[in-house]
Amino acid sequence: MVNPATLKSGGATAEPLAKAGAAADTAPPPRVQARQQLNASIVQASISVAIGSGNEPLALLYKSALTGINEALAPDFGPDAIQNAAGQDNSPEGTAGRIVSLSTAFFDAFKEQNKGLDDEAVLQKFMDTIGGGIERGFKEARGILDGLQVLNGDVASNIDKTYELVQQGLQQFADSKRAPA
Repeated sequence: MVNPATLKSGGATAEPLAKAGAAADTAPPPRVQARQQLNASIVQASISVAIGSGNEPLALLYKSALTGINEALAPDFGPDAIQNAAGQDNSPEGTAGRIVSLSTAFFDAFKEQNKGLDDEAVLQKFMDTIGGGIERGFKEARGILDGLQVLNGDVASNIDKTYELVQQGLQQFADSKRAPA
């Protein structure tokens, strides 16, 4: 690696580069690092999508949905409430199943943090919170895939199917919480 302090421009040392290098030695906060890692993952997935891999768009959708959910849950549970798993089934069913199970897994903790609300109000607030994150994630994924000009055919129909399955899963979860014990 080149030491910025040793770079010369027109016979003078590159003093600003040395200062910038020193500033770069300090690590960014964990939230910034997590966002940088996500951006790198999105770029990698985007490259894979551009190459034409059939399941990578749903992997990107999953990452975007998790990011939206993480952001929605961050005020109550801190950054990265849900972590991305490696080696996963990227079919619409597999992707939807993970989105639903990972997002709804926080219900008991969410309920505990909202003790002042009745059960229906807690459930509604929780569903609104994760639903908003899921909506953002799907919107971001569609935007990225549309920008790459791959949001068509099987990719578009798989995303639509995944979204439909997620909505069904969320409804089943809500219904199960409303059912008499």
